Amino acid sequence: MISSCLKKLIISFVESLKVEKGYSSNTCRAYLHDLEEFAGYVYQNSTATLKANEIDALTIRQYLGFLYKKNKKNSIARKLSALRSFFRHLVKKGMIPDNPTEYILRPKQEKTIPVYLPIDDIFRLLDSIETATLPGLRNRAILETLYSTGIRVSELSGINTYDIDVKESTVRVLGKGNKQRIVPIGKKAVDTIKTYRKELERQTGIGLNKNGPLFLNRNKGRLTTRSIARILKKAIRACGLPIVVSPHGLRHTFATHMLDAGADLRVVQELLGHKSLSTTQKYTHVSINRLMETYDKAHPRR
Repeated sequence: MISSCLKKLIISFVESLKVEKGYSSNTCRAYLHDLEEFAGYVYQNSTATLKANEIDALTIRQYLGFLYKKNKKNSIARKLSALRSFFRHLVKKGMIPDNPTEYILRPKQEKTIPVYLPIDDIFRLLDSIETATLPGLRNRAILETLYSTGIRVSELSGINTYDIDVKESTVRVLGKGNKQRIVPIGKKAVDTIKTYRKELERQTGIGLNKNGPLFLNRNKGRLTTRSIARILKKAIRACGLPIVVSPHGLRHTFATHMLDAGADLRVVQELLGHKSLSTTQKYTHVSINRLMETYDKAHPRR
């Protein structure tokens, strides 16, 4: 349980993220979960029901100490970031005088290597999808599009028919913070989309002349991100790949392969829609490894 006063403040804050900053439903849900978890901790570990203006830095530090028992540093850093934004919002609204998280240091981030598929494995995955049925054609088009563009699964779910420019080979996507960007899409992916939509029109009459979701579920509605994740999981299992990746793993795969082939880091940043270049730099690990391998093989005095 959490106090009703704190709960109302949290709900109001999360609503402001959606309305004022244009955050996606998934992002808002993550903020809500993290903040309610904190509020629950405060409720269970206080002798009296604390109001927002009674929560101090010591309370925050005790909560972080509690999190260290069961969470990784990256998760703790995310939860602290949510708290920092929440209390900053309350200060801005004049509800509390000071932000209790202001001088609390963020945990040092753990460097993790993104999970990705080697080129042979991604080709094997895409080529293994049966296309004798309408769902098969759709699934092939979905995975081809994810790998071809490197877009987020939420961005793919939100693509409408009018967002695809077949002649220019581009896709318009709506990213984080409701920011639009145009990304290129390869001929292979475009061809699979055209084949899928042509068969969809033949079977259902739903053509590309009217705007609507590009990829449809069995009820002719928009595919959810969870459904797309299930499609990928099933395809990986069917072709027997040793590495299990999520739709975000195909985004990692796209970025890694682009950098390995010599793409400029800033170009990849733009394609991925990353706000900061440091976010994109995590993909350079593979390229550096490839450089070291080449160096060891080629340099006469290694």
